[in-house]
Amino acid sequence: MTSTTVPVIFDLDGTLVDPAGGITDGIAAALTEFGIPVPSQDLLDAMVGPKLSDSLLTIARVPPAMLKSVIRSYRMRYMDSGIAQSRLYPGIVELLDGYVAAGRPIAVATQKPENMAHLLLVHHRIADRFRFIRGSSVDETAAAAGPVGKTGIIAAALADLRTQHAIMVGDRAQDVAGAIANGIDCIGVSWGFAPDGELEQAGAVAVVSDTVTLRSKIEELEAVRAAALSEVRNDGAV
Repeated sequence: MTSTTVPVIFDLDGTLVDPAGGITDGIAAALTEFGIPVPSQDLLDAMVGPKLSDSLLTIARVPPAMLKSVIRSYRMRYMDSGIAQSRLYPGIVELLDGYVAAGRPIAVATQKPENMAHLLLVHHRIADRFRFIRGSSVDETAAAAGPVGKTGIIAAALADLRTQHAIMVGDRAQDVAGAIANGIDCIGVSWGFAPDGELEQAGAVAVVSDTVTLRSKIEELEAVRAAALSEVRNDGAV
């Protein structure tokens, strides 16, 4: 890895992996089990990406006293069948393999519990591509024993990578906001779950529609950083 090689941090659901109903179907089933009205499909889709406990409280209107039980029910269904429903988005394996071959450090930062994120990546046989996998604590309703929110999870991934410079790739506003809070750029991907305009409004430096364009945009941002570092060195030598 050269001094100008910028690490890339990826979100998981909606960015690397298409849940393909594994998340939304599981949420709907858990809500039904406890007699809680199931939101529309658009609202269920909006629950993919943000912290699940927050979405259940604010979107699904789950009573706080029932939150742990609903999450437990959802998790059981997800482990039983949800992971198997998911699939990798087109071009992801090729993109990751190219980065591994080139020595570019890559990591995952997701609001999915870290153990479940690892299992999902293992299921799709791509876990070994990542130097680090960062997620939320197992109990999302407890006082956090680990990183808090997307900002904290991205910060943890940056610390793992031992850098303050990286590029975040994600499909929701939370990814962009977390990246900006950590002083790094975020490229949005349009194949995920963000409504039209969400990523641009959040401040993504670009929004791409395929992995070929994503790779090019990452290289473009890396070139800009390399040029900036060169100018700093030149200025310092004057």
